[in-house]
Amino acid sequence: MINDLTKEFKEAYGQNPRLIVSSPGRLDFLNTHQDYKGLPVVSIGVNLRSYTATAERDDDYCYVLSVNLKRERVEYKDVFKLTELELRSGKWFGNYLRAATKSLIEQGYKVKGFNVAILSEVPIGGGLGSSAAFTVSFLGALNEIFSLNLSRKEIAEVAYHAEHDIMGVPCGRLDQYGSVFGGVIKIETRPPYNIEELPFKQGVFIVLDSGIKHSTAEIHPKRQADINYGLELLLEMPDLPASLKKKLGRKYYEPKWEELSEEQILPYIERLPEKPRNRILFTIREHKSTELALEIMKGKIPSIETIVRILGEEWRENIEKSLRHHNPLLALIGTIMNQQHALLRDLYDLSLPELEKIRDSALEAGALGVKISGAGLGGSLIALAENVDVAKRVLEKGINTGAKRGWIVSIDVGLKRELLQL
Repeated sequence: MINDLTKEFKEAYGQNPRLIVSSPGRLDFLNTHQDYKGLPVVSIGVNLRSYTATAERDDDYCYVLSVNLKRERVEYKDVFKLTELELRSGKWFGNYLRAATKSLIEQGYKVKGFNVAILSEVPIGGGLGSSAAFTVSFLGALNEIFSLNLSRKEIAEVAYHAEHDIMGVPCGRLDQYGSVFGGVIKIETRPPYNIEELPFKQGVFIVLDSGIKHSTAEIHPKRQADINYGLELLLEMPDLPASLKKKLGRKYYEPKWEELSEEQILPYIERLPEKPRNRILFTIREHKSTELALEIMKGKIPSIETIVRILGEEWRENIEKSLRHHNPLLALIGTIMNQQHALLRDLYDLSLPELEKIRDSALEAGALGVKISGAGLGGSLIALAENVDVAKRVLEKGINTGAKRGWIVSIDVGLKRELLQL
């Protein structure tokens, strides 16, 4: 990758890059579709990375090229001035970089013109946070070359501001923080956005890309609107207790979700139309199951009754089987992945028959857990296997039943400067 990118850079700009920075794609591991509600999420940085090569210029022009788009034989170059950072219409790749540059300048950072070439291994629209990895590696390169001295958290915030506020993508902070920090992390998505590095190092992950393209910008707003409608109806109920009312709000990001229990809210959400009811139930149930997973990942396995109470009686058999497994901790994490997939499928309407077919084959091949990663309705599934041999079977079976491509991935570090091979 480094050699290819250096060669492309030199060919385009007639000089070697001054530096190359890379950042990982991420698995949306646990508490999917919760970051935009202010709930914590668990991300895993993986060894599919986006690489940005750069050199500064002595004017205020910015030249950018995507090696991936060049290889696809489509428009792959963008040029913009630091004083003219308007976004282009449509899904233009350069908009991410224009927005990121604009975000830096708006926050008072001094940048000059630059030459940039980007080469990414992270599949676009595959549920692995490709746009965030692309933006984060780019910002990391500018941070280094212009000595901006941004912390990792500041880079994540600039990347989030670029995508969410400037480009108007209704994302949470999962992708940007997951790419900057890498590893297995719990991300608090409310200020001050704390990060907890988790000691979970077990198992092997498989990414199965369905090849079905999805767009976050089309999926998120519909679910957010369903929740808003449900909250509106709840707050209009004359018999809603004041104690419950205090924990709610009119927008999907306002409730104190972590303080809500299903038992407390059930008598009221039962009166809601199906979609708003399901969206609210999903939010509460998935968060509780993530809290359970975090405890298990730290090596604490609760009693079977506690696990059943959180995941649901219908999971008892799977839980018992997991506890009999020679690695109960890993097997339980797999069961929680399966439970969260069921919630995403049944209460958030994010699966498709094609995804279910791939998922069933992965489970038959020995995966302990398989779930949607990313926005859903296409994109990728992530599977957890106990070793590489099982992972190979899962990958092969997944591709034989419809996945367009797949990878066995390892947990990888976050944003880093690469060694130049000139």
